[in-house]
Order: sequence, then C-alpha cells, then structure tokens
Amino acid sequence: EVTQDLLDCFMDLPTCELSRLGEIADLVTSVCLSRIHKGKLALALRNEGYIPKLLQLFQVCERVKNTEGLHLLFEIVRGILYLDKAILFEVMFSDECILDVVGCLEYDPCLAQPGWHRESLTKRAKLQEVIPTRDPELRQKIHQASRAQYIQAIIMPNPSDFEEGFLSNLNSFISSSKEEILHGLQKDEEFLPEVFAQLTNEATTGEQQCELIKFFKEFCAFSFMLPEKRDEFLQTLAKLGFLPTLEMLMGVDDLQVRSAATDILSYLAEFSPAMVQEFVMQEARQSENDTQLIIQVIRQLICSSDPEFGGDNQLMEILYALIDPEKMLATASNLEIFEFLDIFYDRYIHVLTAPLLAVTSEECYEIDNYQTAEILASVLELLSFCVEQHKYHMKNYIMNKDFLRRTLVLMKSKHKFLALCALRFMRRIIGLKDELYNRYITLGNLFEPVVNAVLDSRNRCNLLNSALLELFEFIRMEDIQFLISHIVENFSDALESLKYIHTFQELKTKYEQEKDQQNKKPNSVPSILPGETFVKETISLEVDEDLQFSEGEEKAAPMPLASSNGSYPALATAVTDPKVGDNFYGGSYPHVGQQSSLLGLYWV
Repeated sequence: EVTQDLLDCFMDLPTCELSRLGEIADLVTSVCLSRIHKGKLALALRNEGYIPKLLQLFQVCERVKNTEGLHLLFEIVRGILYLDKAILFEVMFSDECILDVVGCLEYDPCLAQPGWHRESLTKRAKLQEVIPTRDPELRQKIHQASRAQYIQAIIMPNPSDFEEGFLSNLNSFISSSKEEILHGLQKDEEFLPEVFAQLTNEATTGEQQCELIKFFKEFCAFSFMLPEKRDEFLQTLAKLGFLPTLEMLMGVDDLQVRSAATDILSYLAEFSPAMVQEFVMQEARQSENDTQLIIQVIRQLICSSDPEFGGDNQLMEILYALIDPEKMLATASNLEIFEFLDIFYDRYIHVLTAPLLAVTSEECYEIDNYQTAEILASVLELLSFCVEQHKYHMKNYIMNKDFLRRTLVLMKSKHKFLALCALRFMRRIIGLKDELYNRYITLGNLFEPVVNAVLDSRNRCNLLNSALLELFEFIRMEDIQFLISHIVENFSDALESLKYIHTFQELKTKYEQEKDQQNKKPNSVPSILPGETFVKETISLEVDEDLQFSEGEEKAAPMPLASSNGSYPALATAVTDPKVGDNFYGGSYPHVGQQSSLLGLYWV
C-alpha cells in the first residue's frame, strides 16, 4: 500500500527490480487524481533515470516470457504516460526508448494476444524516409511527432472515460512539434515541389505514396489552422499547380490515398473555394475528357462501397462548394458562372443522375438494396440543392428528361429515408411556386404517386406521412390554385376515406370557393383546367426588348413534354422573367446597370 509519506518524498522510489513491479504499478496508479503528486513522481522518474531501468526489465520479462511482469509493465508505462508531463516525453519518445515503450504497450492484459506496435512503428518510420527533407534535426522532429501521435492513439481511452483536458500536455507537445516542422519545411523552397514530384512519380511505391500523401495531408491541415500562414500557403499551392496532382491522386485504386486526397480537397474547398472553382471552370473550358476533378468527386460519391462510413458527407460538401453560384460570385463574373453552369449541365449532371436513371423506369424501382438507397439519397440531396440554386438550368433538365417522374418512383422504396428524399425533391420544386413547374406536374399527373403514398403510409411510417401532409398543407397555405384544382378534380374520391385529415377537406373547400368566385365574375372566361388534354392557347410572357436568344440558351430551352403514353401536349409557357435584382441561379444581388442586356439571356 502506498503511504502519504511515500507520496511526499518521491526521490525514494521503489528499487527498479522484478520483485517490486507490483509496488511500482500501485504507486503510478495512485497519483492519478493529484496534480501535485503527478508532478513529484514525474520529477523523481526523470532525476533517477528510472524509465530506462524499467525498459531493461521489460527486455528481461519478454526474453523469459514473464507474462505477469509484462502485464504490470503495461500498467506502469501507460500510467507514466498518463502523468502527461513534458519532461518525460523527450525521454520516452527518444530513439533509445521508443521501441521498448511501445513494446510495453503491446501487452495489454485485456487483449488475448499481444499487439504489433513495434512492427507498425518501424514500418511507418521506414516509409517516412520518403519525405524529402535534408535537415537531420527536422527529420528527427518528424519522427518524434509521429511517434507521439502513434502512442496517443494507443493510450487514449474512450471519450466517456476521461475528463476535459485529459493528456493536454501531450496534445500540446504534438502541436508544438508540428509547428516546428511546419516552419522548417516552409523555409525549404524545394520541399513542396519534391513532394509533388514524388507523388506523381511512377517509381514511387504504393506504400510510399500513401505515407507521403498522409504526411502532406497533416501538413495541409496544420497549415490551414494557422491563419497567419494560411494565405501564404494557399498561394504557394496555387503557384505549384497542386490541383492537377490532387485530381490524379483521387483517381488511384488505393483507398487510403484517395481518402487522404479527398481530405485535402475538402480543406481547400472550405478555406479557398474560389481557387478550386477557378480550376474547375478552367478545366471545363479546356477539356471534355472524363477525368476532370468534378467528375472524380461525383464518381467517388456514386461508387461508394460504404456510403454510411461518412465519406459521402465530405464529398457532398465539396460538390456544394464547387457548384454554389453564391460562392462563385467572389471571383467570377455572372457570364462566367452561367457559362460554367451550361457546361455542368451539358457534361457533368448526367454522371450525377446516372445511378438514379439506371435503377428506375417510369413505373418501377428495380434495385432496392440499402447501399443503392444510400447513394440515391445523397444524389437527391444534391439535386434538391440544384433545384433552388440553379433554377433555370435545373428546370430545363428536369423537363427535358421528365426527371421528376423517375424520382417519384423511389417513393415505392422499402427504405423510407429514400422515399423521404424523393418527396423532399418534389417539395423543393413546388416550393418555388413556379407556373411552368406546376403545369409540368399536373399534365404529367405526377401527384398520383404522392397520393398513393398517402394512402399506403397510413399507420406505417409517421415521418413519411407527416412529410406528405406537410406538402399538401403548404399548397393550401400558399393558395396555389392551379395545384389545388388538379388535386381536388383528380384525387378527391381517393382521399375521401381520409376525412379525419382536415387538410384535404380544406383543399376541397378552397377549390369550391375559388370556383364560386369565378362564376360570380361577369363575363368570366373559364380558365384552362389542369386535367384537359390540350392547351387552348400559347402562354407567353413579355420579355425586355434588350434580351435576345443566345446560342447556349436556345440549346438549353425545354423540349416538348410527353407522358408515358405520349399524349401530353407541348408546353409553350415561358420561364418566369426574373425581377430586377434577381440572378438566374436562384439568389439575389444588387442590380448592376445593364448587366442583363450584356448577358443576352432570354428566359425560355
């Protein structure tokens, strides 16, 4: 038993011998709750050169296969690391001690078999030789920081098992080491060019490439965390043309390399989206091949073998940053953004929608496994973003491909989260309250799968049922008469059994009130009903005389729509003319003189 006298006089440590390992383990464990006692013990261990003596005992125990002694040494070494004292880190992470320290940590009593930490650390150190630095002190610092991180990963308990600030000195030790490494590497003008050269060199082995890209990822992450160095670092990356190298790495077979490259791209998309967007726009203008950066990102998203792992969210955030017009406005003109969106919808959108179109027809959903459902849910989240942010281009795409019909097929999926995503996509479209969208929906009878889902989801999925009712409630609250008329005239009989849902009854009431008002108007001309099979006249909107058809807009204009039986009429309704101050992506910005005329846009 450890006495208070022993704690107060740490210079008298137990003799470092095998027979007293239990006593040493009790001592190290007993001080964990006292900051003062931890400091005294750390001083005693350093002053008496105690750690090398313990590691000599480890070698003896391992040689004679003394399992009990090895388990005690695990507790002792881990306890010393838990002291979290910087004066001990230099000793424990030194070349002389590090392998025996991690060797002790291999013999966790909770494990059926010892770990392989020494082998892993040795292999890691060998691979780090590929890091191109000629300064021996800097190389030593890189190895030391790597060792510290490795040990931190081994000994760090579950988050629920330690208090805030646990191992804070170890974290500070690692951070300060990284900062020294960063400053040292930034002084070496040849470092980054050599890194990029080795990453793309065919002579670099897969393991070396993996270690190098992981090191560079940490280098980037730490550089971005230092605001005073961030801009300078980004400028250096831009000058060296790093993005083509990153694009190449995102296309390799090695999952770890691709993952590290994706992490780096996400840092760039977060801290310098303009740089990545500029590269994507330049690449789109100059090349029509299928290895471009944005295609690499989309393909990783739709080809994910484990969508739930978390990488999908990262890839989606990258894509959001790349195709967000609001962020593009920081560096690009409106004409350049519109040009990019033209290219995106001409070359890239089909890659994003391919998984959905591949598994759906107009009537059925052919593959309904969980992995596919996760991928399609991610795709629909991105496309819902496009509905709001790329109003003009996305509207053309949806109508030309009759895409909403294919999307609503997914409401039959057994995976309710996917059915919700499909419904959310339609909700975003209806939320725009766009006349052309409304006519497209009614003429295509696209409320039918929604109404079927309402009837099918009774007492099954409360979340889906609530989302369905919210859609109809939105139409009622916003008084979208065109849709109200269509719903009541076509589905009132089917919804009659849901009298307990007031929304449907109120929709019918609104319909009848509107009909009464129309009948009371003198010389009123009946409006075209959504259910009619032809359009009596072409609906057109006045357009500013300064606006003309551009070649790109003529190509993008909506084609005539056809139903599944081919009987729907062509729609000649024009897309709503934008108001002054509105942009053609879905947001708004201050009016800029004659910019509309300069763009030569005709809102078809």
